[in-house]
Amino acid sequence: MRHPLKLAVFLCSFLLIISCQVREGSISLAKMVSEQTNGNFHDYWYQGVAEVNSYALLQSRYGEVREGDAILVFVTEDFSKSKQVKLDDSSKVPEDKISTLKLNSIRKFKTGIYDYSMMQSVFTPIDLKSFPNTLKTTASSQDWCGHSFTQLNLEDKQYRFSQNSYFEQEGDELREIENSILEDELFTRIRIDPSSIPTGNVELIPGLFYSRLLHENLKPKQARIRMEKKEAMNLIVEYLHFERTLVIRFEEEFPHRILSWTETNGKDWSAGGGSKATLKKTIRNAYWSKNKNVYESLRDTLQLGF
Repeated sequence: MRHPLKLAVFLCSFLLIISCQVREGSISLAKMVSEQTNGNFHDYWYQGVAEVNSYALLQSRYGEVREGDAILVFVTEDFSKSKQVKLDDSSKVPEDKISTLKLNSIRKFKTGIYDYSMMQSVFTPIDLKSFPNTLKTTASSQDWCGHSFTQLNLEDKQYRFSQNSYFEQEGDELREIENSILEDELFTRIRIDPSSIPTGNVELIPGLFYSRLLHENLKPKQARIRMEKKEAMNLIVEYLHFERTLVIRFEEEFPHRILSWTETNGKDWSAGGGSKATLKKTIRNAYWSKNKNVYESLRDTLQLGF
């Protein structure tokens, strides 16, 4: 009877080791889940300051690579469910309040004699279990030729898409887009809870900066999403039916700062509106109150070139 007993012990030990190895592959994501429950999330994001990140930007435009600056500003904000705007006083309408993580994404770069200024805002609910979709995103682009503005508002099971552009082929447009995950909300989801991002084949609405620079008609596309750990975590998005790849590199540990990103349209990132951005500096600051000349030194801290 000794041998069967030894065999049983061996099998149990073997299965336990295999189980641990299987679970070990999920440790990276498991460690990133539920920061809200241990207080880290609240202590970091609800202190009345924003997180401001500056990046060295390389932006492809008109077949050449341009140097510039990118900024990612993350801050929590009380948002109106009914009006889809920032609430001035949420205490007056608590039933209408949704706590969101807002991302203001800014790119500035030169193209010869003139320059580009692009900005996007993304409003993603903190409570993704109750509100699983980003509520609103807007994007604008200005250069010496003209300017354009795009907005997506979540309405029931679809997004209301509105666009105003100086290009004849685009012009003014109002239509509906099937509700899907926004490529642009991947940045806010990483900061809220990376495990909330589905992996595998998904329907994804490409980024608004991408659609603007390449004049692409915006609609959901099939993409494959995966996570990969190489020193830091890499979120990799590969579209299946056209050439576009986005790689977002971020810290595995909370608060999951965005360290860099690369977007490639075609085989070479430097062609077709691709971009690379690498983190230069992070500060936590109530920037909206720092609008006097005396605070311009903070731009030096962020190493901004514009």
